[in-house]
Amino acid sequence: MTHTLLLVDDEAGVIDFMRSFLQQEGYHIVTANTGIDALNKAKEANPSLVVLDWMLPGMNGIDVCRELLKIGAMGIIMVTARTEESDKINGLEVGADDYLTKPFSLRELAARIRSVLRRMDGNAMAPQTMERGELTLSEAQCRVWKRDEETPLTPTEFKMLLTLAAKPGIVYSRLQLLQAALEDDILNDERTVDAHISRIRKKIEDDPANPLYVQTVYGFGYRFGGGK
Repeated sequence: MTHTLLLVDDEAGVIDFMRSFLQQEGYHIVTANTGIDALNKAKEANPSLVVLDWMLPGMNGIDVCRELLKIGAMGIIMVTARTEESDKINGLEVGADDYLTKPFSLRELAARIRSVLRRMDGNAMAPQTMERGELTLSEAQCRVWKRDEETPLTPTEFKMLLTLAAKPGIVYSRLQLLQAALEDDILNDERTVDAHISRIRKKIEDDPANPLYVQTVYGFGYRFGGGK
């Protein structure tokens, strides 16, 4: 299967830098240089993954990320020159699967793309459907329903929730959840797990401040509580 990637950056040199290399890696490439253009291209091309620059003219990458996730299921890697931890957390909290800081190497970009796509492809191949309280998780479709209403999750959020739900009551450290979600050796900050967990709770919990499903075990990590 040839994956379509949407590359979004307002600098033509950056687009060219990524496009030629990723085409050689076997991807079909679509490009955009503004947020509005990115949303239109995403609707037309149905990309598997979007490499999205944070600093775009008019509509910034954070707002574009939110709108992309309304269009359909796709991986999103935020790319930016911003290095503050709070910026990384903001990107992950709006639904990005990964975060890459400029300058970056093409090999690292390709590795991160493969990581997100593996999560998506792996979920698509899995056969099981899992019932947990009022939640239904479909590995085959990478989808979650609560009380028969679908709750959209990003590939990373789904993988973390699936890992926890597969073994209710078992405590997972942040590192274990990160490794389960990323499935490779790319270095990532364990603290980004908290951002993903926060988003999961906002989507599946009736009261995110008092979660019944994804529970914190202070000093250790997280466990799945089964909704009771």
